[in-house]
Amino acid sequence: MKKNLTGRIWLIVAVLLVCIYGIFGIPHGVSGKALTDALTNRIHLGLDLKGGAHLILHVQVSEAVSEETDNTVARLQQDLKTAKVTFTRVFKPDPANKPTLVEVDGIAPANATVARSTFDTKYSTEFDVSSGANGMFTLTMKPNFQNDMEKRTVAQAIETIRDRVDSLGVSEPVIQEYNLGANQILVELPGISDLDRVKSIIQSTARLEIHPVVGGPYPTEQAALQTVGGNLPPDEEILHFSGSIGNQSGGDSVYVVQRVAVVAGSDFRSADPNVNQNTGQREVQFTLTNDAGEKFYEYTKANIGNPMAVVMGGTVREVANIKGAIHDTGVIEGSFSEDEVGALSKLLRTGALPASLDEIETRTVGASLGADSIKEGVTAAIVGMMVVMIFMLIYYRGSGINADLALILNLLILLGFMGYSTATLTLPGIAGVILTIGMGVDSNVLIFERIREEVRAGKAASAAVDQGFAHAWITIVDTHVTTIVSAAILFLFGTGPVKGFATTLTFGLLANLFTAVFVSRTIFDAHLNKMKPGEMVSI
Repeated sequence: MKKNLTGRIWLIVAVLLVCIYGIFGIPHGVSGKALTDALTNRIHLGLDLKGGAHLILHVQVSEAVSEETDNTVARLQQDLKTAKVTFTRVFKPDPANKPTLVEVDGIAPANATVARSTFDTKYSTEFDVSSGANGMFTLTMKPNFQNDMEKRTVAQAIETIRDRVDSLGVSEPVIQEYNLGANQILVELPGISDLDRVKSIIQSTARLEIHPVVGGPYPTEQAALQTVGGNLPPDEEILHFSGSIGNQSGGDSVYVVQRVAVVAGSDFRSADPNVNQNTGQREVQFTLTNDAGEKFYEYTKANIGNPMAVVMGGTVREVANIKGAIHDTGVIEGSFSEDEVGALSKLLRTGALPASLDEIETRTVGASLGADSIKEGVTAAIVGMMVVMIFMLIYYRGSGINADLALILNLLILLGFMGYSTATLTLPGIAGVILTIGMGVDSNVLIFERIREEVRAGKAASAAVDQGFAHAWITIVDTHVTTIVSAAILFLFGTGPVKGFATTLTFGLLANLFTAVFVSRTIFDAHLNKMKPGEMVSI
C-alpha cells in the first residue's frame, strides 16, 4: 500500500530552506565572494580560524581583600564617632602579611559595651570580633566571607574586562573563568592583532584615587620615614611621585599619604574626554556617584588649604591644595595625547578593576594561520565526506544514494544551527563536523544492515524496510544520547576550543537523529511507492 508522504516532504523542504537561510541569510548577490561573505557573517569563526589575541590572566584577589579592610577602617571610624565612642586609633596592624585583620585601640571601659554592640550589629556577618587588654578590639575577616569576596572579585573582573572589550569593538569575544587554575580568566579576542594595546586596556586597573597627603615631598623613602621616627603608622603609606598625569617625566620624590582613599576607582559614574577652551589642552571631565560626591564634598569642605594626592597605578600623579568644597564633578588636567585622554576616560567610564591582573599566558594567532586552518579543515571535511559517500554508493548500491542525501542534509542542518546560534566555529569544531559525518554514516549502516537481514529472511521490501528502521531505532538513540552526554560534559568543563568541539558535535548528532531516521525513511518510502509488486530494494 502506497503511503501519503506529502506532509513529510514539505517538512523536509521547510527544514532545508530554513537551514540554508541560517547559513547564508540574505546574500548581496550570487557570486562566490558574496556567498562567502554571507557565510562568514552568519557563522562566527573562533580565534584559531580568524586569528586574534589569546590571554590567560590571574586575578590578584588579595588586593580586593585588602581594599575591603581598608574601607572597613574608614567605616569603623565613622560608626564609632556616630555612636560617641572614644578611641585612640583604628588601623591594620600588618597590612602586608595579614590584610584581613583590623584593630581598634584605646576604647574606654565605659564605652566597651556600646562599641561591642556596634561591632556585633554592623560587622558580625563579615568579621569575627574579639577583645583584648587596654580597650583593644580585633576584627578578623571570616573565611567564608573572604572566599565569597574572592569569587565576586573574579566575577567583577570578568564583567569589567567584558565592558572594556566591548568598547574596543571586538565581535564574538570569549571572556570567562579559566577552570584549569584558581582565580584565572581566559580572554580570546578574534580579529585583534595589537596585543600590547589589548593588554594595556584590559590590565590597567584605572584605579584613580584621591588620598589625603600627610607629608611631602621628600627626596627619598628614608627621608620620609625619618619624619615619623623611622616607623610608618599602619594607616599611612609611602608613594612615589611619577609625574603629572599625561606626562611621564616625573622626579624621584615621595609622599606620605593616608592609606584609605577619599575617592576610589569604583566611585566614578562617568568620564568623558574634553578640550579646555581657554588653554587648548586635552582633559577628562568626570562625575562621581551620589554617595561618593557627598563624601568628597564633606571632606573638601573640612580640609580647605590642605593638600590631596591624585594616585594612579600606585603612584602619585598630581598633588594640589584644596581651594574650596568640591561636589560630584571635576576635571583631570595634564599633558595628554589624544590616545591617552581617550584611554583614560574609557577606563574610568567602564569602571576600575577590583584587583590587578598578572599575565600567565599571552599569544596571538595570525590571520594567515587562521586562513590556512580554515582551508585545511574544510578540505579535510570535504575529502572525508566524499570518501564516505563513494563508499556508501559502492557498498550499498542504490540505497547508498539515500544515505548520501541524508548526509548532505545533515551537514546543512548543522551549519544552519551554527548560523542561528551564537556558537563559534573553531578548528576542533571542524573536527566535530567530521566526526558527525562518521556518526551519520554509522546510523545508516545500522539501518541498512538490519534491512539486509530482513531481506535475507525472505521478507518483502516494505516489510524489510519497516523492520530495519524499527529494530535499529533503539540502538541509534542509545549511541547518540550517550555521545551527547559526553559532549555536554566537555562543554560544561572545557575551555573555548573544547567547547567548540562539543557544540558542533551536539548539533550534528541532533541533526543526524532527524536525517538518519526521518529523512532516510521518507526517501525509502518514496522509492517503495514507485516500485512494482515483488521488486526488491537495491541494498
